[in-house]
Amino acid sequence: MFTTRTVRTVALIMFLGALLLEAGCAGTAGNSGGGGQTTAPAAPTGLAATPGNAQVLLTWAATANATGYTVKRSTTTGGPYTAIASQPTTSFTDTPLTNGTKYSYVVSASNSAGASPNSAEVSATPTLAPPAVPTGLAATAGNAQVTLTWNAATGATSYHVKRSTISGTETQIAAPTSNSFTDASVTNGTKYFYVVSAVNSAAESANSNEVSATPAATPTAPAAPTGLQGTAGNAKVTLTWNASTGATSYHLKRSTTSGAETQIAAPASNSFTDTAVTNGTKYFYEVSAVNSTGESANSNEINATPTAPAAAPSAPTGLQGAAGNAQVVLTWTASTGATSYHVKRSTTSGTETQISAPTSTSFTDTTVTNGTKYFYVVSAVNANGESANSNEVSATPTAPATAPATPTGLQATGGNAQISLTWNASTGATSYNVKRSTTSGGPFSTTLASPTASNYVDTTVTNGTAYFYVVSAVNAAGESANSSQVTATPVAATADVTITINPTQTKPISPYIYGINFYSGVTGAPPQLTFDRAGGNRWTAYNWETNASNAGSDYLYENDDYLSSSTVPAEAVRVFIAGDQSSGLASLMTVQLQGLVSADESGPVSVTSPPDLSRFKTVVDQKSTVSSAPFTITPPTTDANVYMDEFVWALDQKFSGQGIFGANPAHPTFVSLDNEPELWNSTHLEIQGPNPVTSDAYIAKTITMTEALKTQFPNMIIFGPVHYGFQGIYNWQGELSATPTGNNWFPDKYLTAISAASATFGKPLVDVYDFHWYAEEYDSDGTRSLDLTSTTLTAAQVQLIVQSPRNLWDPTFNDTLTNSNPWIYQELGNTPINLLGRLQSKINSEFPGMKISMTEYESGGWNHIAGTIAQADNLGIFGAQGVFAANFWPPNGTYSYALAGFRVFRDFDGAGANFGDTSLQSASSNVANVVVYASSDTTAPGRIVFVAINRSTSSQVTAITGQSLTGTAQLYQITAASAQNQTQVAPVSIGTMPVIGSTLTLTLPALSVTTIEVN
Repeated sequence: MFTTRTVRTVALIMFLGALLLEAGCAGTAGNSGGGGQTTAPAAPTGLAATPGNAQVLLTWAATANATGYTVKRSTTTGGPYTAIASQPTTSFTDTPLTNGTKYSYVVSASNSAGASPNSAEVSATPTLAPPAVPTGLAATAGNAQVTLTWNAATGATSYHVKRSTISGTETQIAAPTSNSFTDASVTNGTKYFYVVSAVNSAAESANSNEVSATPAATPTAPAAPTGLQGTAGNAKVTLTWNASTGATSYHLKRSTTSGAETQIAAPASNSFTDTAVTNGTKYFYEVSAVNSTGESANSNEINATPTAPAAAPSAPTGLQGAAGNAQVVLTWTASTGATSYHVKRSTTSGTETQISAPTSTSFTDTTVTNGTKYFYVVSAVNANGESANSNEVSATPTAPATAPATPTGLQATGGNAQISLTWNASTGATSYNVKRSTTSGGPFSTTLASPTASNYVDTTVTNGTAYFYVVSAVNAAGESANSSQVTATPVAATADVTITINPTQTKPISPYIYGINFYSGVTGAPPQLTFDRAGGNRWTAYNWETNASNAGSDYLYENDDYLSSSTVPAEAVRVFIAGDQSSGLASLMTVQLQGLVSADESGPVSVTSPPDLSRFKTVVDQKSTVSSAPFTITPPTTDANVYMDEFVWALDQKFSGQGIFGANPAHPTFVSLDNEPELWNSTHLEIQGPNPVTSDAYIAKTITMTEALKTQFPNMIIFGPVHYGFQGIYNWQGELSATPTGNNWFPDKYLTAISAASATFGKPLVDVYDFHWYAEEYDSDGTRSLDLTSTTLTAAQVQLIVQSPRNLWDPTFNDTLTNSNPWIYQELGNTPINLLGRLQSKINSEFPGMKISMTEYESGGWNHIAGTIAQADNLGIFGAQGVFAANFWPPNGTYSYALAGFRVFRDFDGAGANFGDTSLQSASSNVANVVVYASSDTTAPGRIVFVAINRSTSSQVTAITGQSLTGTAQLYQITAASAQNQTQVAPVSIGTMPVIGSTLTLTLPALSVTTIEVN
């Protein structure tokens, strides 16, 4: 072992040896023999100094011809230097040194010819190295202490022990010099966290691993239980005692002899029921408390003798309840042994509580409210207990019924072989008795009819005869007095309007015109609708892989899970289609044509410099163009693309075997090419940016997308371009230089391009020309008809609404008489709008066979009979003009009157009767006042259904001619009066009339819709 003294001695010897060697060399330098060096070596190079703890390591490059090196040191930069070592090698460790002192070094090389000059100087300052991080820290909890141990750290002179009750926030509590420490300043039950660092004069190490420990008191056996009590029962003894602190369980002990108890159970709680006993035997009990440390002494001893109890009475039978006025009388059969009874009551079945305790077998409950249903049970009671409850009965007390009030406001209007009666509804009436006489004052002994509505049409009259009428109101309590008498005389009046039916000119009526948007969310949706749509702005950026979507300008351009919170791919659409299938509806889903879809559900997206591609994924129409991976219903969500052909394929898989995109599914699913593309740069600024999509780019997108979809499903029905309104149709929102009568509208460009691409592809790529139509009608104050939500409208506002559907088809109509801002009429060179006619003409010449749809439309008048008339007119137009599909867009607020327009055509009798499936050509002599839509039914030959609309403010005698009729006409009608008291506005039956021949004449009330079914 070398000591410091040894190193110094060796260094001194080497130094003296070097001096002698130099002296010897110098003394023999003049000799010419002996093979010595003739030239001293060059100065060493590459000298480097590395400081350490009380030492410096020197290294340098070997010098040619050198046989030795002398190391020289100084504490002053530049010397003078003192030789401290001579050696043949090129490294040297100078030790011991004083930490913190700067040392300067040079080295010279030597051989037999002499010594070199000194090398370049280097300097170094030795320092003490910090100790290593302690390892292996372990903590052992004890009673009010924690013992810590760890592995000794190299170089450490002491340690810092650090503690906290929160992980990661430890502070120093001790500085031991050994590698263990016992922390006695702790509280039992508190969890402590520890780390340790090593320390020397140089520095402190990083913290060790963290450990934790919770000191706890040394466990002791629990105290003996106290308060043991026993209650004898029927073949059982129930035992209870006070819980013992620290006990985890108990040993229950029993015997039939006092003091000889042995364990029979080990309950965890402080009670036990001993059922292994015999009635009449006396038992002795003790209990002890137990935990992991041991068992306590026994408790006090108690005894109990189980006995069989006397029997409680049996449950009462035959309970009956009779409701009266503010009371319910209860009776039941007596129970043997009962001394009293508990009568129990509730307004909810099965939750009765006691209200009385009579001693007899009857009870009258007078604490009840008329009209509320009450439920009752009865139990029997004696000293030994209470029976189970009897059977349950219910009763609803009611006030004595009274007959309804006498009807008021009776009016009679004579028509051709008919008289129409109307009156004010009577409170409490369930029906009415209509009575007639040909003598003023009666007698009115015979009831002519008993309608439930407050109107009736008497068609059993003779023209020219005066008839007198009274009406009484009826309910279960009786009949009111007769109303005041009215009179009318039917006459063969000259028709105000003649409707000419041409039964040889027919068109099939598409079943899909009776559609709506968001069917499942429409409260009070009309029955027997046929078509549902999931579309609108929300679907443009829908990502089917995750169900994320973007609200666009509707709400903060926000990415979220609004359409579905599910992570199952396409679940938002699957649920929509499945709901439609179960409701018997066809579906229209949306595919994403714009090109970007939501990549997350993380809230608002910046539109400062759109699009922010970190928030969206790219739509690829055909997966095989960028990936060789097969289709999957669980696509990866971490890649950059979302595939449209895979989207529809996945949906088809989810409805396996139904062929939802096939040729003849029971309830087909049609596909819409996105939504309102002309507005993407405003409605979806977050993905489109400020520049609109050009018509050329849009058409190119359409062709690429439809080819991908039709390659996958050749029979798929595709809707496009889904215009937002007139400007999109006319000039693509101002891009095109369209002229009113020119072939330079957007449809001309679109139809020509799609026709050519379809011919190349071998199949129509777009099947239905789709647009949206929100009536552009404004009253004298500039209020749009869609915003006229009041229940009261002016005559001008009514006509604004009821005439507006004529813009769709009437080549003679212009809206300048009603519309304060007829801008579409003006843009078309002051010519009728006739939108369906114009579009059909372009389709016939440019892409024959394409169908037309309107997947969003509104006319207004949501809470007024005008709204019913406009909606009924829309549906009649769709059928008469051969529209393929249509979806009403539900407005905000209430709109029962508009929905009633559907009920005129669908389930108009409340028993499933519908308008026919074939349209018969119909022409009106005065379209402004009356229009009639006519239909026949391929499933019921001879059945004819008319929908007659009177949009004028006066009654109209209307003659329907040209269609051979025979049988009975059932009449169902909606007027302002009939709708006034309805929660859901719907047609009411107004009677029947015999029909024969080819003319049917009837009087249509002002502002009314009448459905006439002839069988």
